[in-house]
Formats: sequence, structure tokens, C-alpha cells
Amino acid sequence: MIIGLTGGIASGKSTISLILKELGAYIIDVDEVGRNVVQKGEKAYNEIVQYFGDQIVMANGEINRKILGRIVFSNEEELKMLNSITHPQIIAKVKEIIEQHRSNGNEVIVVDAAILIEMGLNSICDSVWLVTVDKKTQLQRLMERDRFSYDDAQNRINAQFSDDKKSQYSDVIIDNTKSLEELKACLKQLWDNTVKRGEVVDQ
Repeated sequence: MIIGLTGGIASGKSTISLILKELGAYIIDVDEVGRNVVQKGEKAYNEIVQYFGDQIVMANGEINRKILGRIVFSNEEELKMLNSITHPQIIAKVKEIIEQHRSNGNEVIVVDAAILIEMGLNSICDSVWLVTVDKKTQLQRLMERDRFSYDDAQNRINAQFSDDKKSQYSDVIIDNTKSLEELKACLKQLWDNTVKRGEVVDQ
């Protein structure tokens, strides 16, 4: 079974991924896949540097993700260009990892991606789980965690589908404003219903 785990940036997906891993799922971190496909020497790296120029390249030759982020998250056309370069590479790699772990006998694979739906990765998932949190908490977490300015944090949030839009593609809604113990209990129930019995229950 392939579960697509999505939610806005700083919604707390990483915590939920860790709990699902404890329950027995194999986690594909799409952010990590994305970082790998833009490393120096990769096809996407060359295309990005050719388009955006040396201003985004650090002294060691790697892409400065913060500078690139400021450029693309404040300009919709630049973001579209970056996505057109990276998304096909990321999607191909995710599919490759899924096939590899299916053949290794992993029964439950979680594809953890903030922009799962925007990328179209939901189409390869058996069930899509959406993590939600209120906007104030999301903004505060993002500014504290990544030390973004208010404007940078807001631009990152605005670049993704809203929770309302994502919910139209989702089978399960997970409220991540609960305590950790409540969250673990909800996920255990979801795991038992969805994975063991093949049912879906909103949380």
C-alpha cells in the first residue's frame, strides 16, 4: 500500500512520518529526494545553474538553496521554471524507490511530500493523508524553524495549494494541533483501519 502524506510547509509532517515509521511504514522523504537531484553533477543541477546563473552557486559549487528559494518563491514564473526542471527528476526517482522497496517486501510505503498533489504524486498513491494546522501556527513554526522573515515565510506558504484545495484530493484529514499522545493514538487507529482493514476514517 502506498500512502501519500502531504500538508503545508511546517504543518508537522515529519513528526507524523516518524510515528508511521514506528508503526512499520517505509518513508520516502521527497524533500530529501529533491535535494539529491540538484546536487552538483546531476542533470537538474546543470539546468538550474544554466538558467538562474552563478548568483545561486556557493563557493563549493553546490546550489545555495536559500538564495534560490528567495528568487523562486517571490516570482511565480521563476518557480514554474524550477519545477519544470526538478519535478520530472524527483518523480522518476520516487517511482524507482517505490519499486525497489516493493520488491524488498515493504508492505506500506509513505510518500512524504508537502507538494504531493501539486506534483501529481497523489496519482500513484492508494490513499492520501493531509496534515492540517492553523495558519498562525504554521507561520510561526516556519519563521522559528528556518529563520525566515515574515515575507519569506508567507511566500513559501502561498506557493503551495491551500489546505482547502488539498482536502479535495485527500482521503484522510489529520488535525495536527493535538497533543503528541493524542496524535499517536489517532495515527494508530488510522493505521489499524486503513492498513490492516482497508477502511478509511477521518481524524
